[in-house]
Amino acid sequence: MTAPVRELLIVGAGPAGLATAIAAQQAGLDYEVLEKGVLVNSIYRFPRHMVFFTTADLLEIGGLPFVTPYEKPTQIEGLRYYRRVTETFGLHITLGEEVRAVRAQSPGRDEARFRIETLREGEARVREARNVVAAVGYYDHPNFIGVSGEDLPHVSHYYGEAHASWKKQVVVVGGKNSAAIAALELFRSGATVTLVHRRDRLSDSIKYWIKPDIENRIKEGSIAARFGTCVVEIRPRSVVVQGSSGREEIPAEAVFLLTGYHPDPAFFEGAGVRVEPETLVPAHDPQTLETNVPGFYLAGSVVSGKHTGKIFIENGRFHGEAIVASILRSRGVNPRSLS
Repeated sequence: MTAPVRELLIVGAGPAGLATAIAAQQAGLDYEVLEKGVLVNSIYRFPRHMVFFTTADLLEIGGLPFVTPYEKPTQIEGLRYYRRVTETFGLHITLGEEVRAVRAQSPGRDEARFRIETLREGEARVREARNVVAAVGYYDHPNFIGVSGEDLPHVSHYYGEAHASWKKQVVVVGGKNSAAIAALELFRSGATVTLVHRRDRLSDSIKYWIKPDIENRIKEGSIAARFGTCVVEIRPRSVVVQGSSGREEIPAEAVFLLTGYHPDPAFFEGAGVRVEPETLVPAHDPQTLETNVPGFYLAGSVVSGKHTGKIFIENGRFHGEAIVASILRSRGVNPRSLS
């Protein structure tokens, strides 16, 4: 099934994708957003009781106020806000359609430069567009640690909520914000928690209001910690680790491998975009966000590759305006004439 050629096709309905859609709509561009999951899918998959690290005003897109009684909004409030954004602007979004590949092609009918292969409800589709924005994030691709048992059913690379771990022995692997928050919530929900981290101390990037809490819980023995220690095997009811004092088997009924996430380089390379192998940063112009493939743009966290702490909603929300301005200039339109 072939759909009409779009001026702009946006892959991903996260905050950066939505901000790009708003900019495109305000500029009068023919656009569509494709999202394989639900609206703001990554935020939806965040822990249910998560609180954003930033204030509501820095999460706003399209100039629509984000109103909350709290200093920092919750995940539930974030979901509600982005639903309201989508409804207020009437954004053109198709949910449940996965983009499997983007292929650059010689401009065909209507100067379509890209062939987009998608899958929806088991049906393969082909779309064409003159420009493509990849706002795909990184949350779908966890950093695997490569040990036996990593695929066991009680092992997860995502933390959702603590209730299911009540009275269980739990191992959390990692040393940054996600691991610290999960360990604290699990402990306070009645789990017996052991934190395993390959470094000799917790990361300095842990937020200032979280770090003393996790450090004090470790110091008092409420949360056990194994620093300078690596997981070497995961078994059905235990985790085998290796540290300076040798091997140890830690009882574990649940294991959370919170070791970070990364963008998918194959997605970009399939479109002809060069990806730096060490950093996974796609080649791009930092001003326009256009890659080495003309008409293929980046928005949101994928701009920073595996260094996911550099781009957040706070700064990624402005990428859409730069991208749309670049597209307009390529058409001989002065973006300022539309403001």
